[in-house]
Amino acid sequence: MNRTRHSIAVLGLSFVCITAPCMAAVAWPERPVRLLVPWAPGGSTDVVGRIVSPELTKRLKQTVFIDNRPGAGSILGMHLAAAAAPDGYTFMLTSTAYGHLLDRKQAKGIEYSRSYEPVALIGLGDSLLTVHPSLPVKTVKELIALAKAKPGELFYSSSGIGGFPHMNTELFKLMTGTHIVHVPFQGGGPASADTMAGNTQINLGSVPSLLGYIRSGRLKPLGVGATKRNPQLPNVPTMTEAGVPGFVTYIWWGVFAPLKTPQDIISRMHGEVATLQNTPEVVKRLEDQGAMPVKQSPAEFGKYMQDEAARWQMVIDKAGIKGE
Repeated sequence: MNRTRHSIAVLGLSFVCITAPCMAAVAWPERPVRLLVPWAPGGSTDVVGRIVSPELTKRLKQTVFIDNRPGAGSILGMHLAAAAAPDGYTFMLTSTAYGHLLDRKQAKGIEYSRSYEPVALIGLGDSLLTVHPSLPVKTVKELIALAKAKPGELFYSSSGIGGFPHMNTELFKLMTGTHIVHVPFQGGGPASADTMAGNTQINLGSVPSLLGYIRSGRLKPLGVGATKRNPQLPNVPTMTEAGVPGFVTYIWWGVFAPLKTPQDIISRMHGEVATLQNTPEVVKRLEDQGAMPVKQSPAEFGKYMQDEAARWQMVIDKAGIKGE
């Protein structure tokens, strides 16, 4: 009898040990979840993060909080996210930025497609060329003419080396044969603030990061880098219409997890993001900011990251973009 009870107890303990990981996964999350954003507050990535984080909080029934960690064109935050424990309590929300391709020494081999588990693409946003209202230009062609008349005398702000505005503007310079001086900051918010202050004259960022400043009259839009006009800015021509044929660029926003994060947790987070992309209120808030929700599986998102890195590496090589 005692032997039978002992055998049952051993079997019960074994069953608990076998099923414990599954039970832990089912219970996830049991505490707040960090959404690390490797950019300063105020940029498009921060804007998108602050739209989705409270909605994820509701769905996961645990606080999902934004942790802004700017520095070195997002490289600092990328390292922090890659080094975080793969337990489902740290995710990274970031956007188009390739400083790690420009400064490989500081990046130390870190890459979107190899250093993280891809979780979910949130969406895309059109690029947008803006200038300080005092700049005496009304069109893209007039800006190009002014830049050519005053080479090296106009300045553009960016979210940091390798960030979307940096890469975007260098591509613009390549395609227009202009010389405009780069002034990097630690995020889209500080960059656009500098242009609004008139210290720099140009910011070629994204619709979500600049739309509010245009609506308030603090920045003047000249062109949208898209195949068609943006619904939030129907009176602003595309860059092709404005005189730069083929200038079509967009920013992406996506969620990543540290390598070896359990796949069931990744699947759960992916599913929750996908649900938000089907939620009319969330979709409207994203679209009102100029962000277009786009769905991909984690595998598709991982492949997309490889393709995007190759695309911008070609731009880096052709434009001769250097880390500064």
